[in-house]
Amino acid sequence: MNNIIYLDAAASALKPESVIKAEMNFLQNSYANAGRGVCSRAVNVDATVARVRKKVADFIGAESETQIIFTSGTTDGMNRIARIINDSVCGENLKNKTIMVSDLDHHSARLPFEVLWDSVGCKIVLCPMDKEYNLTCSDLPRADVFVITAMSNVLGIAQDVSGLISAARKKNPNVITIVDAAQYVVHEKIDVQKWNCDFMCFSAHKIGADTGLGILYMKEPDRWVSPDKFGGGMVSRIIGSAASHSYDIKWEPAPAKFEAGTLPLTQIIGLEQAIDHLISHRPNLDLIKYLHDRFSKNENIKIITSRDSTMFTFYPKNMHILDFGIMAGTMGLCLRVGNMCAGWLHNLMGLAGTARISVGYWNTKDDVEKAAKIIEKVVN
Repeated sequence: MNNIIYLDAAASALKPESVIKAEMNFLQNSYANAGRGVCSRAVNVDATVARVRKKVADFIGAESETQIIFTSGTTDGMNRIARIINDSVCGENLKNKTIMVSDLDHHSARLPFEVLWDSVGCKIVLCPMDKEYNLTCSDLPRADVFVITAMSNVLGIAQDVSGLISAARKKNPNVITIVDAAQYVVHEKIDVQKWNCDFMCFSAHKIGADTGLGILYMKEPDRWVSPDKFGGGMVSRIIGSAASHSYDIKWEPAPAKFEAGTLPLTQIIGLEQAIDHLISHRPNLDLIKYLHDRFSKNENIKIITSRDSTMFTFYPKNMHILDFGIMAGTMGLCLRVGNMCAGWLHNLMGLAGTARISVGYWNTKDDVEKAAKIIEKVVN
C-alpha cells in the first residue's frame, strides 16, 4: 500500500497526523456523549463541540455558530435541504414552484429536486452555461429555488456564486439559494455573507477530516419551521395529555432543532484540526499545470479541463475508461474514473466517463511524474 500514488483527493483527502492524533486522544482519554450528561467529561465534550461549531462559522464567514448544522456529509445536507424547503416554503410544499439546477451539478445536489419534481410536481429549469461549461449570470430563468454548484468535481473551476445569486434575486427577490461547496471548500475561501446564500453544504472528509460528517449552513435557521429528522436532543418539552394522546411538541432552537440523535463526535473533534491544517496546506496546483502541459500534445489523450483548473480531467482516446482505470490501478496509480457522479455534465459533453487526477497537500512533483509515466504506458 505504501507504493500507491494517491491522486484522488477530490474524492476524499488523506488525513493529516494532527487529525488522527486528535481523534485517537478523544477516543482513548476523553470520550463521552454530547448533550446528554452533566459529569465533567460530558461537559467538556459539549464545550468542544461548541468550540468546533464556532470555528466552522468563522471558517466560512457565518454571522453565528447557530447557523452551523452538523450532518453526515454534503449528500445528507442537500437531501435535508430539499425536505426542509418542501415542508416549509410559504407554508406549502414546492408544488408548482420553479427549481433551477444545472448540468454542472453532482448527483447529490440535483437528484433530491428531480425526485421532488416527480413527487410534488415542481418545475425544473436549467441555469445557462457558456461554451466552457461555466454558469452564466445573464439570461437566468426566474426561479423559486436555485441550486448552485460552486465548483464542478469534473471541471474544477470556481463559479461566480455571489454574481449568480445576485442575478437570480433580480428575477425573484425571494428565491431560495443553495450552494454545493464540496469541491470549492478545498481550494477557495468560503464567505457565505458575501455570497448571501440561504444554504451551503460541504463534507468534512474533503478537507482532511473523517467521513460521516458534513456542514450545513442555514442563513436563517428560525425561518424553517419544520425539522426533517426527529429524535433525541431536539425536543425542548412535550405538553399534553397521555389519555387523549394530544401533545404540543416544542423544539429546541437551532442548531439542536436540526440535529436529532447523537452527533458524530469523533469526526467533529478531527474537523477542528483539519480546518487548521487546510488553511496552511492548500493543494499545490502547479502539479496540475505540469500534467496539463505534459499531456497537451499527447495524441492518445483528450484533456477536458483547462490549465488553471484545480484538477486534471481527461480520457484516453483508444480504450474504455474503466479498462484504463483498472490498468493504471494495477500499476499503483489511485485516481478516479467514471462519470464522477456528474452524469448530466458527461451527457452534455457526449462522454460515457472520464479520468480525474486531483492533488492534496501530501502530493509532490515526484508523484505526478510517476503518475504521468504510468498513464503514458497505459495509453500508448
